[in-house]
Amino acid sequence: MQYDVIVIGSGPGGYVSAIRCAQLGLKTAVIEKYSTFGGTCLNVGCIPSKALLDSSEHYHNAAHSFETHGIGLTNLKIDVKKMMARKNDVISQNTAGITFLFKKNKIDTYEGVGSFLDKNTIKVVQNDGSSTELKAKNVIIATGSKPTALPFLPIDKKRIITSTEALNLQEVPKHLIVIGGGVIGLELGSVYARLGAKVSVVEYEKSIIGTMDGGLGKELQRVLKKNLGVEFFLGHKVTGATAKGKKVTVTAENPKGETVSLEGDYCIVAVGRTAYTEGLGLENIGIKTEERGNKIPVNEHLETAVEGVYAIGDVIKGAMLAHKAEDEGVYVAEHIVGQKPHIDYNLIPGVVYTWPEVASVGKTEEQLKEAGVKYKTGSFSFKASGRAKASGDTDGFIKVLADLATDEVLGVHMIGPRAADMIAEAVVAMEYRASAEDIGRICHAHPTFTEAIKEAALAATANRAIHA
Repeated sequence: MQYDVIVIGSGPGGYVSAIRCAQLGLKTAVIEKYSTFGGTCLNVGCIPSKALLDSSEHYHNAAHSFETHGIGLTNLKIDVKKMMARKNDVISQNTAGITFLFKKNKIDTYEGVGSFLDKNTIKVVQNDGSSTELKAKNVIIATGSKPTALPFLPIDKKRIITSTEALNLQEVPKHLIVIGGGVIGLELGSVYARLGAKVSVVEYEKSIIGTMDGGLGKELQRVLKKNLGVEFFLGHKVTGATAKGKKVTVTAENPKGETVSLEGDYCIVAVGRTAYTEGLGLENIGIKTEERGNKIPVNEHLETAVEGVYAIGDVIKGAMLAHKAEDEGVYVAEHIVGQKPHIDYNLIPGVVYTWPEVASVGKTEEQLKEAGVKYKTGSFSFKASGRAKASGDTDGFIKVLADLATDEVLGVHMIGPRAADMIAEAVVAMEYRASAEDIGRICHAHPTFTEAIKEAALAATANRAIHA
């Protein structure tokens, strides 16, 4: 065998897995069909979207809140091309970092499309049509996902676009229509709403960010409407979209069955993502994907039906999150060498990078009610936070859910400033089976946003928050 492990795909799951394999002494190769490493996350997902979210937030604050800080500006303007150039530079820095890490860890890389000839032989076809055959004892499939398309709604990539094209617009839309009230749609909608676009979100469900605690969706909808003027069409079933010239028309059915028509200049289709398995040659080794979502079935060790062939990240069950893929990549590497790694899927946090940010870990109230678990809840509003008042970020709250009998923390849900970073405290606490009182008795620096976690935990313990 040429290699101990071949990893197909260099996104967060693939490149992290390859590095961990190399650290463990395994001779490792990575196959990537694009000219840069990092997959969707670094090239057309997490990283570029965060770069634009930061840039647009700076502009929005300059336009709307600097004055309250005693900072006056005149002739404020947006240079969209410069903003996009900065975003592209951020991408380049991150992808170059992975190239460096591969060289540092002596990982071989191959550019091209990898497919199975048999379970130990991978054919790599380069862009020029030439091919190479590689052999390995183990193969890790980490090919990620692509935006889901609606069969009745053709995407022209010019006016009716996906998240990929939305990250490269060269102008601020006058009216941006977003189909889908999930994480991707709301983040990209936020970017352009901050820059001055009218944004309309059309969502089939009756709430946004439906997989998270219900209270978070209600609060985020309220804040996005209040702060950015985003309008929401919830419970609306999209029936079509057409582009003519610089105009896009989206039609939908409202909850009463009536036809609603929206006209804009761009429409983002953000209804989810589908596992990407095309061209892998899975049929050559007897792997069948699931009918829904095209996912690859795996066992508890993330091994497919074929011994020595593993799959991680977006191509398997579970939330499509970069950090989930990373943990799974490490898990497989350590399993291959005989270690006993562990992943608690209940403790993988979810984040929405709007402003305020939204973050969640553990069970939601809805899940606890459905399971018949007796629980208690404690909430704390950022309106009562000294740090939030000082920064002007008083929207949102933190909610702690704890077992009624044992006080063990079962879930933490937050919407507020820096929630994406603060959720880590909740993950650590729950990993060590902390009680709400444990968190409430830990000293938190003052003034900080994290004090709100302590206050919410005290509220859950015995309704004894100090500042509520």
